[in-house]
Amino acid sequence: MLKKIQKKLTKKISKDIICSEENGAIKLEGEVNTWNKVYLSGKIAANSSYRGVINKLKVKNLNLPSISKPLLKDTKLQNKKVDVLIIGGGIIGCSIARELSKWKIKTLLVDKEYDLAVHTSSRNDGMIHPGIAPRPGSKKAIYNSRGNKMYTKLAKELDIEFNRTGSLILYDKWYLKFALPLLKIRAHENKVRMKFLNKKELKKREKYISAEIEGGVIFPDAGIVSPYKTTIAFGESAAINDVEFSLDTIVTNIITENNEIKYVETNRGKLYPKIVINAAGVFSDEIAEMAGDRFFTIHPRKGEIALLDKKKGHMLYSILSKPSLNFKSTTKGGGLVKTVEGNILAGPTAIEQPFKEDYTTTPEGLNAIINKHLKNIKGIRKTDIITYFSGIRASTYKEDFIIEKSQKINNLVHAAGIQSPGFASAPAIAEDISKITIDILKEKTRVVKKENWIPKRKKILTLKDMTFEERNKLIHKNPNYGEIICRCEEISKGEIIDAIHSPIPATTVDGIKKRVRAGMGRCQGGFCAPLVIKILNEELSKDILEITKKGKDSYMVVEETKRDDKNV
Repeated sequence: MLKKIQKKLTKKISKDIICSEENGAIKLEGEVNTWNKVYLSGKIAANSSYRGVINKLKVKNLNLPSISKPLLKDTKLQNKKVDVLIIGGGIIGCSIARELSKWKIKTLLVDKEYDLAVHTSSRNDGMIHPGIAPRPGSKKAIYNSRGNKMYTKLAKELDIEFNRTGSLILYDKWYLKFALPLLKIRAHENKVRMKFLNKKELKKREKYISAEIEGGVIFPDAGIVSPYKTTIAFGESAAINDVEFSLDTIVTNIITENNEIKYVETNRGKLYPKIVINAAGVFSDEIAEMAGDRFFTIHPRKGEIALLDKKKGHMLYSILSKPSLNFKSTTKGGGLVKTVEGNILAGPTAIEQPFKEDYTTTPEGLNAIINKHLKNIKGIRKTDIITYFSGIRASTYKEDFIIEKSQKINNLVHAAGIQSPGFASAPAIAEDISKITIDILKEKTRVVKKENWIPKRKKILTLKDMTFEERNKLIHKNPNYGEIICRCEEISKGEIIDAIHSPIPATTVDGIKKRVRAGMGRCQGGFCAPLVIKILNEELSKDILEITKKGKDSYMVVEETKRDDKNV
């Protein structure tokens, strides 16, 4: 097998690529001219019986930036002992933390960022996929199906908005309907409900649909959540059940001995966990390498998304997409999604690129979104776009989830390679990772479930959703709820203060934004940002010059303009 792949890579990519075997995976080394050749080499190697691809190929004259690190350095965690250490504060890490909080154990979650859901878990469309896209029998298919069903109950327990709107796959050529039976076969294999809609039925459901659309297929179990609010909700639920969180904490090294992790080094001290869970997203391959268990590589796949003004939200109900019918594609093609808050999201794109933290957007990406998706709804224009952003998918070359106990390190568990449909799959992944973890822990010590576990978490109240009488009563009790700070989203001072003092406190402008949406409207914080800064200053007793947008050195105010003459 190795010689066969070596020969294929030499012929199709470069004679300078060297193949070897390591940890049950195929390892690629050498130098090529472009990133695309790195990616294509990995895909060729993945089409084999090896368990994974370790792609160490370098691109000539391309220097990849090192991982961004927190500025903080202290000894807060020095010599701290825990039962379980979770690395990563995205949807996977937080859902695992909540699941483990059901047990009488000491669990600590660390993340290198200033808040939860900073990377992929806040940079997606929040879709709870129905499960039609994954290859039957794959981990994606299994976890997507299980996870989707769990969200109805979870939405009630976590007090999050969840709209099961259904997802529509559209076709605009009459002859494409003859290819749709392929979807029926896939739906049967993945146990996904579906129904064909003709043009008249589709128009009845989506009255603003483009006249060019001939029909579609509805998958009624698809839904939408707010990705950042949902991640934070999982985290807060874990926190109220005694899981510890340490943000601004980066893992710098993992020391192993006799195939077991002995301790973990961070910028805040040395940790001694009995078990480590690798849920580090795009950096999960680097964590695996630190622990001496590298058998996969994350190749970053960027997706750009456009956000439309709420005033066009009434023009869409379901999730709409017009993807390729090629089931071998690594992307579902994006679409139009109505968020739980009422905006429409368009995208994402799917571009292979080498940078794990590159969230730039491009004219090409935005134009691709406009040309592909906006035309599917009559009356939506590019002038309705109020902002755009991007996210990075944590893709492996095998294009499937890695959910398993390490085959090499006895106290390491992997929850890696989680790309779409990762959000839909997260609760089911958490169940299995928790079971694996507890089984390992039971070999070391006695573990029992909590008798007083708290399943319900309350969200920050939303003033604009209240009746006039409810608002009046609340404002009379606390006048802060009567002072509107964000006019676009109608967010009060009281809601912002609640976010600052929530179980996982918001200490930055973006932290407030993710929890209560101050700054997410048409003006994108142009009016309310200074007011939010002032509230953070007052509530945290923190100098205004120290208030940041998103941690580190992203200071919102650089200098005072009015000072006494003697201080000038």
